Amino acid sequence: MVSGYGGLPGGVAVSRLCVYDWPAADGLHGGTPHLHLACSEGYVVTGGTGSVQTLTSSGYQVTPLAAGTVAWFTPGTIHRLVNEGDLRITVLMQNSGLPEAGDAVLTLPPRYLTDPDTYAAATVIPAGAPEEERERLARARRDLALEGYRALCEATGPEPLAAFHRAAAALVRPRLAEWRERWRHGALAAAETTGDHLARLERGDVSHFADAAVRAEQPWEEGRFGMCGRLDVYRSEAMS
Repeated sequence: MVSGYGGLPGGVAVSRLCVYDWPAADGLHGGTPHLHLACSEGYVVTGGTGSVQTLTSSGYQVTPLAAGTVAWFTPGTIHRLVNEGDLRITVLMQNSGLPEAGDAVLTLPPRYLTDPDTYAAATVIPAGAPEEERERLARARRDLALEGYRALCEATGPEPLAAFHRAAAALVRPRLAEWRERWRHGALAAAETTGDHLARLERGDVSHFADAAVRAEQPWEEGRFGMCGRLDVYRSEAMS
């Protein structure tokens, strides 16, 4: 018998995002370009306007964002959010929020992608640091990632992007066992629970209805300096 799954549907997680309005060297305002290696991510735009720039092996693309837009992308998509005016998004993330819990590599220049310690030194924002210092570090890593992102966008031929993909995969490899456990207890458990429910219903067994429940929560952390903006973070069952 499969144990019940009580997290958000499908093993996803959500966060509320107010995209940074910090200006960048190219005159645009917004967040830090990065990719996810194992997870898809979706945007439900709840207010404001802007766009998401994406870079894949198929090329560069700009997707406009406005209230009511739902946009999503698959692993390996480098993405950069651009804020054109109070852009606010509810973010949907696979695997119980893994994109915000490790499944992300910023597009830093290659010299910062050589090993996990070098990468961490350029990207980590200490939770206990003062607000002003955390903002300074978040802006600095955003600008550093934009440096690498511009080089990738301007590159001729596929090798620079392929090299970034290889470097990103090498950086996260030490954490894959941890990620597998999150998947096992989240998305996989949710899918297996549905399979168990379908098998029960085929037998006319509705005993799982006795476990029906309603849950609600407020953000457990507000205003975190994320990659793309300030985050209000919810805790899913698999993350608790």
